[in-house]
Amino acid sequence: MNLVSIRIITARLEELVKFYEQVTGITAVHYTPDFAEVKTPTTTLAIGSTKTLVFFGGDEVAKPAQNSSVIIEFKSEDVEQDYIRLENYLQNNIVQKPTTMPWGNKSFLFRDPDGNLVNLFTPVTAEAIAKFNAQN
Repeated sequence: MNLVSIRIITARLEELVKFYEQVTGITAVHYTPDFAEVKTPTTTLAIGSTKTLVFFGGDEVAKPAQNSSVIIEFKSEDVEQDYIRLENYLQNNIVQKPTTMPWGNKSFLFRDPDGNLVNLFTPVTAEAIAKFNAQN
């Protein structure tokens, strides 16, 4: 089994799509006015409007802008450069400037327009680099 995508349900589809295009540098694919995907080489970030909930059983299935337990993570070639590139764009949404974590990744944390926590990280220790090289 493979993880294929993570989907965010939002009441602000276009704002969130533009945000993730800016952060990733990847142009989203719009399949309908209510559904788009940001496709990376390893997985997809799907973004659906609240209107898509009808296909999953109704409005009570998921609530937009209420996540407090999931971190959306992107592996970056150079998280320091991403921080410099995004610092002004993110303004008050930065949670943590690039910091090396005990597991060997340098992480930059911020929130998207719906309040979801996003982590851009770069493996920096030999162990972390080896871990991600083995996964490719």
